[in-house]
Amino acid sequence: MQDNDIAEIAAWLTQRGLKGATEIELLTGFCEACRHSGMQLNRGMALMDTLHPVYEGRVFRWDSTEVIEPVFEYGATNEGISAENWQRSSFYYLQANGVPEVRRSIGFGDPTDFYTLDVLKEAGVTDFIAFAHPFEKAGTIGDMDCFFAHFATADKDGFRDDDIATLRRLVPALALAIKCTALGRIARTIAEVYLGEDAAQHVLGGKITRGKTERISAALWFSDLANYTRISDTAEPDEIIPMLNDYADAVISSIHEAGGNVLKLIGDGTLAIFKAPDQADACAAALKAESLLRHRLRNLNAQRQIEGRPVTEIYLGLHIGEVFYGNIGSQDRLDFTVIGPAVNEVSRIASMCHSVDRDILMSSNFVAAAQVSQRNDLVSVGRYALRGVKRAQELFTLMHPA
Repeated sequence: MQDNDIAEIAAWLTQRGLKGATEIELLTGFCEACRHSGMQLNRGMALMDTLHPVYEGRVFRWDSTEVIEPVFEYGATNEGISAENWQRSSFYYLQANGVPEVRRSIGFGDPTDFYTLDVLKEAGVTDFIAFAHPFEKAGTIGDMDCFFAHFATADKDGFRDDDIATLRRLVPALALAIKCTALGRIARTIAEVYLGEDAAQHVLGGKITRGKTERISAALWFSDLANYTRISDTAEPDEIIPMLNDYADAVISSIHEAGGNVLKLIGDGTLAIFKAPDQADACAAALKAESLLRHRLRNLNAQRQIEGRPVTEIYLGLHIGEVFYGNIGSQDRLDFTVIGPAVNEVSRIASMCHSVDRDILMSSNFVAAAQVSQRNDLVSVGRYALRGVKRAQELFTLMHPA
């Protein structure tokens, strides 16, 4: 490959990386450009750990002849068959030995001692090379501390010396471009996981100025666990976090499925909003989430009872009103959330569930805004004074909770 070809590929990687190309677009473009410039490249793969609550990392693959799954995410590699496969891989060898590359000319007598090399040899691969480009501490986020890649050829003569030299020069540019895209993905993941999808979009869209808020009308959800204090005092300490996670998953997945946005987790409590141009639609979404939650709770409690683990229910308050939505806090610590009297009221409404022995309570404002067809399932439980609220509120519940 000529120097001007190498320069063009490096420039392409830089430009596409700056423009936000996906990882598989970068890998595919890189491999095809190398083939176009004369390198007999048949397979390529890039791998990098990420920062995600479920996945440990992502793999990107390219093949010149076969249709393959180009992207897949993998879980923990520290146990079971995943750990065995990782420890047999060329990437693990590079990491464990602190070397930048390893080559196996498997079509010319080299051993197939790494994971999948035997499969590659059977498929006609003659030469294989893997690279590791570790990051310095300042460039590391979580376990994303190294870029790995390997390339293979089925050429009868294997890789030429100038092919290897070209890959040595270009793979760092590929690594930098893919890392750039991965960092953006990690930023979105962190924002969505800790702020919620809607708030994350606002923050990543640049709305991070302290005091920058908008006034919105939304259906408000506040829920918490029934009898949480008693359960936490009597259950084994190592049962508390798994229990909170089980019930939080039921609540959050129900809210998200119905189109709501979780804004805050407060101990065992959850604050969420449902936005829609029409208030009736926002209330309908909140009631849909409530129905989904009750279904999930039945299944969850049945499973936990079988396992002999503590079970509980969810107390839920629903309200609708105008709130301020945006950045509140100090110069050093901001929270993207909702504030206003309506937020205080919905938490007070939820706290009344225990007193009136109901799992769900709704404000009169929520009921008035709900669709006419849904009001038939709602019944008043009376007027109650709510702590911190000036006037007594008429509260409603579901006549026949689903």
